[in-house]
Amino acid sequence: MTIVKSLEESRVLVAGGTSGVGLATARAFLDAGSRKVAIMGRNAERGEKARDGLASAYAGADVMFLQADAGDADQASAACETMAGKWGGIDVMVCSVAASYVPALLFRTPVEDMAGILMGQAFPPILMSRLVLPYMRDQKSGVIVNVASDAAKVPTPGETVIGAGMAAIVTFSRTLAMEAKRDGIRVNAMTPSLIANTPVYDRVMDDPFSAKLFTSASKLASLGVAEPEDLAATIVFLASPAAAKLTGQAISVNGGISAA
Repeated sequence: MTIVKSLEESRVLVAGGTSGVGLATARAFLDAGSRKVAIMGRNAERGEKARDGLASAYAGADVMFLQADAGDADQASAACETMAGKWGGIDVMVCSVAASYVPALLFRTPVEDMAGILMGQAFPPILMSRLVLPYMRDQKSGVIVNVASDAAKVPTPGETVIGAGMAAIVTFSRTLAMEAKRDGIRVNAMTPSLIANTPVYDRVMDDPFSAKLFTSASKLASLGVAEPEDLAATIVFLASPAAAKLTGQAISVNGGISAA
């Protein structure tokens, strides 16, 4: 029998949860009634500040900061063990980790940078999904949401290598959804385009080539360029009982930039 937990009783882990979409997602889970939320990130100062802010805003909630690199197997494994050891398990895992890159045409992309771009984007959600899977299989329930981008679906000049990484996240998530459904685990991917008010947005807009590219794309967002809160609301829905039959999907929240 599949167990579908309420948001109130779910133990939530957000990798990349100290800023941007990840932090907005942690906040959205707390708004929805979740009382055990862990945020994971590499920077201790930023992580503690984010944790303190959430803890003070949501009295009665247990908010944990886990300092770890989501792309490092030893660090990420230790973080998951710490969370599960304290709270008895992991019900929801959201991976919202963005690699440090700006779009560039392939012939301008240094060969020595390609493996790092690809692995830096694709590996963290793959690793994090693998690490939380045993906890979810043991309890016969769980939700995994991996954040990729529309570059997985829409060929975009300047995003050859990063698009390959995003496509890897989507295909991995869909395939895992088919593997894990028998254990009551749902897996979906988010594929946004531009997300305003995030470090990634600021980074790409500081680069002349990518700024031109994404300024043109933003004009197609007739419903408005997405913000972190838009992604967070959809992620919380995907983790909720309202989405109990939804798995293996790649959902674009992009204001109309594309309909892929």
